[in-house]
This record gives sequence, C-alpha cells and structure tokens, in this order.
Amino acid sequence: MTFPYARPRRLRRTPALRRLVAETRLHPADFILPVFVREGLSEPEPINSMPGVVQHTEKSLLSAAKDAADLGLGGIMLFGILAERDAEGSAGLDPEGILNRSIRAVKDTVGEQLPVMADLCLDEFTDHGHCGVLDATGSVDNDRTLELYAQMGVVQAAAGADVVAPSGMMDGQVGVIRDALDEAGHQEVPILAYAAKYASAFYGPFREAVDSQLTGDRRQYQMDAPNRTEARREVELDLAEGADMVMVKPASAYLDILSDVAEISDVPVSAYQVSGEYAMIEAAAAQGWVDRRAIVLESLTAIRRAGAGNILTYYAAEAARWLHD
Repeated sequence: MTFPYARPRRLRRTPALRRLVAETRLHPADFILPVFVREGLSEPEPINSMPGVVQHTEKSLLSAAKDAADLGLGGIMLFGILAERDAEGSAGLDPEGILNRSIRAVKDTVGEQLPVMADLCLDEFTDHGHCGVLDATGSVDNDRTLELYAQMGVVQAAAGADVVAPSGMMDGQVGVIRDALDEAGHQEVPILAYAAKYASAFYGPFREAVDSQLTGDRRQYQMDAPNRTEARREVELDLAEGADMVMVKPASAYLDILSDVAEISDVPVSAYQVSGEYAMIEAAAAQGWVDRRAIVLESLTAIRRAGAGNILTYYAAEAARWLHD
C-alpha cells in the first residue's frame, strides 16, 4: 500500500513526543480554589453531594488557604455561610460578618503569596436565597440590589480582598462596584465579573454547600441556556463598565460560550467548573466507570483549551499536587 507523506501519528508515538508538541498545558497557577466557611462550626462539615469537599471552620479555612499558597495556586475564592439570615442580606455588608472576617484572616495568613478573592453576592446572606433584595411582587429589584453590591464591594476590599467577584448577574453591577471602589480609595482592587452566568441545573450541589434558602429559581436574572449571542453582549457590557477579568459559568457544558468570550475579551478569561460537574465525575469514579485522575485532568485541559486563562475548580489543590508529581 502507498501512504501519503503526512503521518501525524509520528508525533504521538511516545509520552515525551506528545509532551513536546502539546498545545495546551496545565499549571497550578491556572487554578482558583473555591472554599466555603461556615459560621459556628467546630469541625469541618462534609458536603454529601460533593465528596471530598467540606464546609470549613474558620480555623480549618486557614489551613486550606496556606496549603493553596504552598501549592502555588492562582487564587482562593471565599464563600461565607451564615448562622442567621435576613431579607436584605445585611450580614454581607457587616465588616465583622463571617465572609469579611474570613477575608481578613486568610489575607493575614497568606499575605501576598496567594490572591484572596471574595464572592460578591447576596444569595448566601438572604433568607429567601435570591441574589438581591425583593420588591413587592417578589421579584429581585435590580437597582436596589446594586446599592448593596456597591457597599459590599467596599467592605470586602477594606477587609483585604485582592479581587472582588460580583456573581449576581444584575444589570450594571460592574460599573456601580467600580465607582464605589474608586470613590472609597480602592482603585487597585480588580473586579472579576461573572459575566456569562447561566441559570443551570449544574449548580445543584452548590445549594447544599452554601445551605441555600432558595425557593423557585433565578431565571429572571441569570442567563438562559439556549442563548449564545446574548453572552457576548453581557461580556461586552461588563468590559465597558471596567471589568478587569470576566468569567463563564458553568464551564464544561458551555465550552462554545467560553471560546466566544476568549475571542472577544481583551482581559483575562476565567471559567468555573461548578459543583454539578464535580459531583458527576465523583459519582462515576466511585462506581469505577471512569479513571478519576485521567478524567479530571482531561476536563480541566478541555476548559483551558476552549479559552480559559484560569479555572475555578474544587480539584484545584489535588490537581496541583498531581502536576507537581
């Protein structure tokens, strides 16, 4: 038989050759570790739907942060869980609330070794579980919520957050937070905007992780899964308002969106490998149906290949250890 001269398999023959020509590489600095800290815990509390992930005590959180710094991760993203909530999410604005005092404690622990990021949203702090305050009809009031986001951003920056990350998908949130930060003297604090965040069934385990009080859904303000062009518009608006980084969430089921965003963005692009993605991998691995390490690294590689400069993932520390090994 006569073969053509082109034989792409030549460069796949050995692990060393495959490594030589790899177009996408993973590094610990690519990963941001999301962590949950719960008020009043004396021991870390396992999250049933996310095997291996816990709600941290304020003490164990510091150990996780130190470990993340030692591993050379790209950052750590903090989510706070309250003992008591109210309709306005007022604890999110309290400098001594669980999230803000945890920001201070983590920052004191890791210093400049690890960027400390804070989720900027009210869903963890409201007794109705929505990302903003409600109007008389029970809908989220966009503009009243923006006023609280502005205050929340300033409090987080004052607590020591290196990055604030508004995730509520309120129209105008980036611009309002930027103005508030600048006016308060926090011009140096960047905003990581959850720019294309979809109303997704992949968030299910996260609701357990933050003890969400949500009834109903968030489809009035998070994006609708069938829409692609709309994501470009959302990103462009956030960029125009001064976003320093933008995010696509979820990651694996939205790689087309991620690719689109990477194409148009002139700032770094993040993607969030969310709780449902994590839970599915863990469930399949527990049954012996997939090679756990291989599928984790393949999924992270796919997200990077699609255009993410960094990835929020619950596998951050473990994947970093694998890469170090």
